[in-house]
Amino acid sequence: MKKHLYGLLVIAVLAAQTAFAQTQPKPIRITPAERKAVEGVTAKQLSDYLHFVASDEMEGRDTPSRGLDTTAKFIGMNLSRWGFKPAGDDGTYYQKIALRSETADADSNSFKVGDTTYKFNEDYFRLAGNISVSGPLVFVGDGWMVKSKGIDAYKGVDVSGKIVVIYSKAPARGINGMALPAGVTQADLKPEAKGVDWADPTTYAKSKGAKGLITIAGPQLVNFWPRLKGFLGRERVSPEKLETGGQQADPNFPVLLLSSPAGEALVGGKEKLDAGTAFEIGKDVAITAGAKVETKWTQNVVALWEGSDPVLKKEMVAIGAHYDHDGVRPDAPGPDKIWNGADDDGSGTVAVLSIAEALAHSAIKPKRSILFVWHCGEEKGLWGSEYFNKFPTVDIKQVVAQLNIDMIGRSKPAGDTDPKDAELSGPNMIYVIGKDMMSSTLGNIVSGVNSAYLKMDYDTRYDDPNDKNRFFFRSDHFNYAQNGIPVTFWFDGVHVDYHQPSDTADKIDYVKMEKVTRTIMLTLFKLADLKVRPAIDKELPKELRR
Repeated sequence: MKKHLYGLLVIAVLAAQTAFAQTQPKPIRITPAERKAVEGVTAKQLSDYLHFVASDEMEGRDTPSRGLDTTAKFIGMNLSRWGFKPAGDDGTYYQKIALRSETADADSNSFKVGDTTYKFNEDYFRLAGNISVSGPLVFVGDGWMVKSKGIDAYKGVDVSGKIVVIYSKAPARGINGMALPAGVTQADLKPEAKGVDWADPTTYAKSKGAKGLITIAGPQLVNFWPRLKGFLGRERVSPEKLETGGQQADPNFPVLLLSSPAGEALVGGKEKLDAGTAFEIGKDVAITAGAKVETKWTQNVVALWEGSDPVLKKEMVAIGAHYDHDGVRPDAPGPDKIWNGADDDGSGTVAVLSIAEALAHSAIKPKRSILFVWHCGEEKGLWGSEYFNKFPTVDIKQVVAQLNIDMIGRSKPAGDTDPKDAELSGPNMIYVIGKDMMSSTLGNIVSGVNSAYLKMDYDTRYDDPNDKNRFFFRSDHFNYAQNGIPVTFWFDGVHVDYHQPSDTADKIDYVKMEKVTRTIMLTLFKLADLKVRPAIDKELPKELRR
């Protein structure tokens, strides 16, 4: 009896082990040919490219700028030399993006209430409008209407033909100060119900016949006010076909931002602002808002390496980086006025370029096609990746995964106690974000390749949906994920030179950068040769679905 029971136990254990093995991903093997192929990426090559891309001559690669255009031409020239198929507009490597440029000056702007004339770009800033209007002023609290919450800022007042004044102490969403009312969350504001069940201050003012809107700066902006001149007083650009931060501004509806002291005087005291109750101010205003408006151009750089399989080559594995940075800041303190962006994201830019070069010279021909995209405007709000996902130059539904490289060049040296380097990754470590969020297959490939190759420390702490840094939202992979494409993002972490003029090519750890780039290239190979595209078997956490 004991022997029989033992036999049953052995059978049960073997069955359990077999079942467990069948549910586990097979270990990934890196072939000698694949190891040879990725040796085409070298620290010397990465250094040479980055010292060009992040040089002072590229002027910080602002979007748009001469430096960014020159970098795009440099990338395109090399892609042509290596035999890549152009995948931009009209048989080129460039997807052109029209930008609306606005430049305002004192001669085309004025703001007068009674005998008081306010100083442009000191007492107030123009946010929108190319028109002159005049009329009585009416204060309407925070200016919102949300039916489900019983909120109507205009209760008891008629704003038709008048200029409305709004104010809120709540944290503002952007410089326009349109803070959400107390008790209202973004989930309460269904996009399809805008203008009917709810309306933001600008939308509500226009729907009620107001002629313009003045926002009084809340507490958030009081200490920031002196710096706003450098931000709101300069040229402003936005993609013409994208709704960045809301609908395109109406030239016939002026919107101004007024300083807190001037706002208090305008309405008759801070107590009236804080009360938030609508009332007629009893003063007339004359506003002229104007700007020079013109169209400028920028571009994504897009190329294709066709797959070798006659069927699978219709599908693509995308790899990308943003090649823009923050440009030149003439008013910056200190002698260095150029934000070179060597790590952010010159490192990603040249890593993708080096992978392209190594692929072009490799004996390995991936089965699926490889889509290379260098995105512009990431620093302005992920413009390039949003534009590419909304107006793709390829069949975006055939993209099976997107690999995003944004900052992989820095490492924390031993003994570094600078608090600004507290979360900078070490020489054999890199943060990996998103690999397990949408597709188990993608996650297994990303992890399996690393385990089979260099065994770097892949830190996934920023996959936390409640990550206070919100890194998942802050680079180009985000727009691919929102488009239903599984993503992975490699990132070295913020550091003392992050978004500073000191982010220069001489501070890069090229040995680490080589390791990360080669590992990503191997990941690209394995994804391209999968028999079936990675299934999306997970739903993004609700905190990351926007």
